[in-house]
Amino acid sequence: MTDSHLMGDDHILPFQAEGLDVRGRVVRLGPAIDTILRRHDYPAPVSRALGEATALTLMLGTTLKFDGRFILQTRTDGPVRMLVVDFQAPDRVRACATFDKDAVAEAIAAGKTSTIDLLGQGHLAMTIDQGPEMARYQGIVALEGESLEAAADQYFRQSEQIPTRVRLAVAENYVAGEGQSWRAGGMMIQFLPSSPERMRMADLPPGDAPEGAEVLEQREDDVEDDSWVEAKLLMGTVEDHELTDPNVPAEELLYRLFHERGARVFESSPVVEKCRCSREAVTGMLRNFSQQDRRDMVADDGSIVVTCEFCNTRYAFDKAETEELVNA
Repeated sequence: MTDSHLMGDDHILPFQAEGLDVRGRVVRLGPAIDTILRRHDYPAPVSRALGEATALTLMLGTTLKFDGRFILQTRTDGPVRMLVVDFQAPDRVRACATFDKDAVAEAIAAGKTSTIDLLGQGHLAMTIDQGPEMARYQGIVALEGESLEAAADQYFRQSEQIPTRVRLAVAENYVAGEGQSWRAGGMMIQFLPSSPERMRMADLPPGDAPEGAEVLEQREDDVEDDSWVEAKLLMGTVEDHELTDPNVPAEELLYRLFHERGARVFESSPVVEKCRCSREAVTGMLRNFSQQDRRDMVADDGSIVVTCEFCNTRYAFDKAETEELVNA
């Protein structure tokens, strides 16, 4: 492991395990994720789900080589109907959740509080937005009772054909004199050998084949590369607390996992919690609605009030401003 300044909170650390032909990233979130989750005062299981989604978005979004946006969004039929994380390169992130309060309370009472339980069935969409002059790219993967980790692995398997493993963790830590605070962390590894033939992945299990259907036996050359198998085994030893504990630096974790194979870290990237909303942006949004829609937004006192779903900032337009907006 090369010498480097130890990565603190709210950073993403790229790394390479050269002996295994593996590249990856570690994300450690402290004040940024705590600000996002405390602001909304979500039920704890909802906060954990959004914390996982935020860590995943940052590991993926910070790979962008341009100034654009990476947006992760789930739409599902579970108690948590939607998670949205919006990353603006190079370092700004915001996030929010939409959920059925009663359904979440029922899930908590039944002990079904995992992210899998809360999301249910639906899909996960990942969108890359390079600006108004460039076409958006969107990848979609089904969520069928599986974790965000598994969905991310499947996304890369389907769309990029890159063997990938993701680990996510969220915890609420207690610090003496400071109280409780949310933390989140994650790690992603990808197998990127110089020879494309070595990136072969084992086929998915065929499941219960229909009677009479031909089931092909796995061929010897379909077996995954030994280096990738070893990397996955090492990744499987990572405990949740190692991804969130501020007393376990990311460099220390990477050394534990990969020192025998050679581990190299690169310059870390900071992350800040910052919303993109502004009074000017809200005004522009209102002007995009039809005149009738704007009239329907007017309150009894003649004003319009818009609250940002990401940061809870209220934008109030008095009666004179509202008349101008409605008649524009």
